[in-house]
Amino acid sequence: MDSADDERISMSAAEARAVRDEFQRFLLEYEFGLKEIETKIEILRDEFLYMHDYNPIEHVSSRVKSTDSLLDKVRRRGLPPGLDVVRQHITDIAGVRITCSFTADVYRLFELLTQQDDVTLLLVKDYIAEPKPNGYQSLHAIVEVPVFLSTGAVRVPVEIQFRTIAMDFWASLEHKIHYKYERQVPEGLLASLKDAADTAAELDARMERLHRALHGGLPTSPVTVVPVPPIDSPEPPRSISA
Repeated sequence: MDSADDERISMSAAEARAVRDEFQRFLLEYEFGLKEIETKIEILRDEFLYMHDYNPIEHVSSRVKSTDSLLDKVRRRGLPPGLDVVRQHITDIAGVRITCSFTADVYRLFELLTQQDDVTLLLVKDYIAEPKPNGYQSLHAIVEVPVFLSTGAVRVPVEIQFRTIAMDFWASLEHKIHYKYERQVPEGLLASLKDAADTAAELDARMERLHRALHGGLPTSPVTVVPVPPIDSPEPPRSISA
């Protein structure tokens, strides 16, 4: 192997390291975006506990897509290479899931988060008001938050999923079943899953009625909680408080 070959190999290795470093910095922005949202959630939870002696949040989980998962999504969508393209077309790189006690808590937390001045609501899909055909229920929102770096501010999209305990339990079981059958689930089992989703929705409604009967209603927030506009609304997504 001559010196020219060595130089080409060396340059290729250097270029690979540069691409890797650039990609890691790219994902780091989404890690910081998650931290911004998680901090906001913690503040709301602590305030509810202090002001109302009530915690509407059962648990919170978060993740940034792995490199393999992100590249696979880029390939499936047929997107051209480039971080700017990924940033523009893939908005669920950073994700947070908030599991709440009751459906009313879902809408309350959604509004309290999206009405904040530094949070921009980009997209809402209300699968509680309009469940998916398989019975899936959840409130999905894509928001954008500013992240302040040494090089300046960047706005980072974060997907937030709001669910009740019953919705989360059903979704977790449904995912495991689809994984086991490699997404070729027998029709009879699909029908049973849909029935289970309906039962979970009924349980949510019943438990919320019991809670209101025992405690005289859920703690009120300083804003009016209203359902999210239907997902097929012709109006662009907006903050409810607008």
